[in-house]
Amino acid sequence: MSDAWSQSPENTLQSLRHGIVHTDGIELDVRLTNDNELVIHHDSIVSVAKERLEGRSKWLESWTLDELKEEGFCSLDDLLNDSEIREHWIERGKMVCLEFKRPHLLSPTGRGIFGKSRQINSLSTAMKMAESKLDQNHIPNQNSVFYSFYKGMKKIIDNTSIKRNWAELMPSIPTIGNRTVKRTYAFPQYFITPFSRLVKKHRDSESSMVPCAMEYFSPVYSRALFGRMVGLHGKRREYLLQCQRGLPTYVWPTKPNLEYSVLNAGLTALTDHLDPNLTWLPSGDARWLNPATMPLDKKQKELLDSASKEQHLSIIKQLKSDVPSWNECDTQRKTELIQYWRQKWNWDIDLDVVLTKSVDSPPWQSVRLIGHRGSGKTSRPVMK
Repeated sequence: MSDAWSQSPENTLQSLRHGIVHTDGIELDVRLTNDNELVIHHDSIVSVAKERLEGRSKWLESWTLDELKEEGFCSLDDLLNDSEIREHWIERGKMVCLEFKRPHLLSPTGRGIFGKSRQINSLSTAMKMAESKLDQNHIPNQNSVFYSFYKGMKKIIDNTSIKRNWAELMPSIPTIGNRTVKRTYAFPQYFITPFSRLVKKHRDSESSMVPCAMEYFSPVYSRALFGRMVGLHGKRREYLLQCQRGLPTYVWPTKPNLEYSVLNAGLTALTDHLDPNLTWLPSGDARWLNPATMPLDKKQKELLDSASKEQHLSIIKQLKSDVPSWNECDTQRKTELIQYWRQKWNWDIDLDVVLTKSVDSPPWQSVRLIGHRGSGKTSRPVMK
């Protein structure tokens, strides 16, 4: 066991560094500042204690990048310039999921309910700037994906000639309202969009992957869906794999009690729980943090799965010593791993094509564990 761990505020450089070092990658949120810079920040309102606003606008898009950095927030440039993050992102094949946020409709940038064009322009500008920065820093296309809660994502991608992997987050949600209002708006879309239709929508739009809410695998919520249900076990898992056929599916939020089942079902898990002391999951399974970038072959996976709570730490230690990272694997091991995954998760792929595209980074289809907002979502305000 390691010492007691103190979690850093979400989307800060410390949190993002922790997430990318310990897992297969990170998810983060990107917004455009008042001076047209890119800041990593989730909320539309600057997430600081009210007394720290000191009469300034509460809307993030009204602040300059320097003002936000003084409060402790991180820019996309800070992320790209961090040597440890760069090493994991570029050399170790880690994934970074960039969620682009629209300005709030009531903010000066959003300009009310009729300010749709301004919101689209903001989103387009942010994505184009981000792509340019990633290209300049030689971030492999295989190691990033752009997405947003916006129905017109494909149109933006086409109009701006974005070349990065991308996806539309569904169901679409408005920028206004609290969490309850947004979920109330989203649920009707969710109920009429079973998993099979969700996957089809992404395939038809030529999306690179499927971002997916955990509700699709909830016994309670999934019963309310029109259409056939998917699940993490048994026949519902078989139907899930039949729908996917290797199209990467990222599930959020994945709690520790379901993490093993989500990963074992061939889904990528976004987690808010990256305490290094969490090595034994509530489900009664040993935890492996790098299923894609330090992948276990079939025998190694069986060894880890057979571990008891008493012996799991020694088995994890042994595997960390024995298992090569993806970019250390020779062609034979990579081939065996991809064949194992293809059979287990019903990947509809050409082995040679996948091998060619996966020299330095795990295959795009790989099942990953991803740190949500770095090392996990934290309470509000983010900066006390």
